[in-house]
Amino acid sequence: MPIAVNHIPTLFVAAALTFGGMVPIFNAEYAIREMGIPQRIAKSKEAQTIMILGMGRTTTIGLALWTFYLQGKLEVVDTLMFLLGAYIGAIDAYVCWKEGVPGTAWFRGLSGLAIAAYGWFRMTAWA
Repeated sequence: MPIAVNHIPTLFVAAALTFGGMVPIFNAEYAIREMGIPQRIAKSKEAQTIMILGMGRTTTIGLALWTFYLQGKLEVVDTLMFLLGAYIGAIDAYVCWKEGVPGTAWFRGLSGLAIAAYGWFRMTAWA
């Protein structure tokens, strides 16, 4: 399947989730800090364990996006984009806000909205 210009944002999200989700395996503290979470949490071994487990699930979502994309199931890809943008974006924004990093909260929330809108309007499947 040739890659259309409107597929690029989806493939970027799929790559970010797939490979970004693997970062905690190698350096969980760094991954937590990159999420925008304060250092007091990032240095916690318990938080690092949870980060590794959670991001394993995130990698799975990225792999699902790649799989459905390569199968040509673009409507499924858009559905996943909507769900992950709306739900995960909201959760990320809420946690960052709660932990006192409002700038990161806004960024994550708005990024989630953009991803959700891309899926909602079926931009990947759009011909």
